[in-house]
Amino acid sequence: METETQKTGGFKRDEHIRKNADFKKLFKSGKKISISGAKLFYAENRLGKNRIGLPLPRGYGNAVQRNMSRRYSREAYRLLKTHLNTGYDMLFLLYPGKDSFYERHVQIQALCKKAGLLKE
Repeated sequence: METETQKTGGFKRDEHIRKNADFKKLFKSGKKISISGAKLFYAENRLGKNRIGLPLPRGYGNAVQRNMSRRYSREAYRLLKTHLNTGYDMLFLLYPGKDSFYERHVQIQALCKKAGLLKE
């Protein structure tokens, strides 16, 4: 007998910002919030759902470090996304130095709180 495991708030393909034009638009005209080691660029998207991007600055370690940082960041966002207001495009620009899951979670939560994106 096969048992199904239940996922907790997966991360779907349409929740990612994929187009280079969308990245450029957010960097140019989005609102910007920053804390030590991270920045958040965000704007309303009128889609009824949030989309995120996780760009890393030039020179961010090697491929293993970049992939690990993205994994930590995606998981931190996934755990937080049910507590966020919907309808926003967000870019989390994260800098090297605090490369643990706990630190990424704290940074992403602080950025969202500072931007007023957390539900009351």
